[in-house]
Amino acid sequence: MNSPLPVFTDFVDGKFTSTDQTARGADLIAPQNGRLIGTIAESGTTGVDRAVAVATAVFAAHRKQPTYQRIAWLNAAAQALRNSGDEIAALICEDVGKPIRMARFEIKRGAEFLELTAAALTQLGGETLPLDITAPGAGHFGFARHVPFGVVAAITPFNAPINLLVQKIAPAIAAGNALIAKPAIAGTRTALRLAQLLDQCGWPKALFSVVTGDRETAVALASHRNVRAVSFTGGTAAGDALARAAGAKKFVAELGSNAANVVLADADIEVAAKKIASAAFEASGQQCISAQRVLVARPVLEAFLQHFAVAAQGLKVGKADDPATDVGPMVSKKSADRVMAMCADAMAKGARFILQPRQDEATVSPGILTNVPTDARLWREEVFGPIALVAAFDSIDEALAMANDSEFGLQGAVFTRDLAAALRFSDDFDVGALWINEATRFRLDSYPFGGMKRSGVGREGVRYAIEEFSQIKFTGIFV
Repeated sequence: MNSPLPVFTDFVDGKFTSTDQTARGADLIAPQNGRLIGTIAESGTTGVDRAVAVATAVFAAHRKQPTYQRIAWLNAAAQALRNSGDEIAALICEDVGKPIRMARFEIKRGAEFLELTAAALTQLGGETLPLDITAPGAGHFGFARHVPFGVVAAITPFNAPINLLVQKIAPAIAAGNALIAKPAIAGTRTALRLAQLLDQCGWPKALFSVVTGDRETAVALASHRNVRAVSFTGGTAAGDALARAAGAKKFVAELGSNAANVVLADADIEVAAKKIASAAFEASGQQCISAQRVLVARPVLEAFLQHFAVAAQGLKVGKADDPATDVGPMVSKKSADRVMAMCADAMAKGARFILQPRQDEATVSPGILTNVPTDARLWREEVFGPIALVAAFDSIDEALAMANDSEFGLQGAVFTRDLAAALRFSDDFDVGALWINEATRFRLDSYPFGGMKRSGVGREGVRYAIEEFSQIKFTGIFV
């Protein structure tokens, strides 16, 4: 008799919750081979209520913990993550299809982020206010400081199940909150293992909890009256739904993108092509800031296309557990089918392939298209796959108009040696972050990261995220 497949359930108060083995849930399927790993239980309203009640109690018990204690928790978490790095990277590789080399880098980055947040706590302060700038304020003293919200929620995507979760855990705890996470289905086993590690390395029980499931649980968590703030990373449509569910509470969201990378005629074309190819195709393009629209000055278009195609073909498409793989499977065959359908839509509207993508179940090889019309899905939507389009422009004004022809505005890139041109894009390119001579997938955790337009609200990045997870409280004194 075959053993029943595991059911993965909430981790609350330092333990997994019991569940009916026939309860509702979602299948967790390995994208590399289609193997059914187990079932992710749907926590739902009942599970969220239980988690929030426990988190509320632990917040009350620990809200006045001194800063040095929070620093110690964060550093202990970093060490625990490093110690279990190979194990968790293997989970990411199996459940998400992320190439193992990139999964290992994600663990390293997550541990460093925890340490950076601990270091940032040594510098986080408030401010005194000059109240005597008006006559009624004379004789009064005032100061403002950061205080926690209480119980806060993190709803995270599949594509970076450690990094994008740690980007919320560390600043939330640093600010003094208790955090409940609801990861995407494919990121659930990783989140549950991290919750175990934090419990084992000395964190107070339920300071960080995980509830499992899909939309029902996410909405229940965001809308819970005792969840005071919500941080979400994911698609724009889901962000809209969660913002409506959350109502009048703090809501921070990193949403969709359709990243434009602009190459001016004076740029180092070969370097630009290599960097943009990496940004477009590695990890199957499943990053919010993966390069999607590549806008190139017409005089260098042909040279760029040649270098771009060569760089794309130089990336190794293969199995996720091969350390040499650059492009592994997408998270599911359904996702791969969607990407190929977007290519077919563009081709039907007059586009042509410079490099034709090939699909093998959940794996899609890099694809490059030109002559993509602006009404094609590939121009308007987020592809979230290893596909890039290349379009020509004749002036900086035209390049800006094309780059801004999107409802999204997360992160952009411009390749140029011209400082004046770079500053023009800095002023007029409608994105939350802009890189000059780096492609859009380049990101550091020390700068404010977040979007304009439909790409979200609020900012991540160590200090900025701590501020988002806290409230400013003013105290005035009549002396």
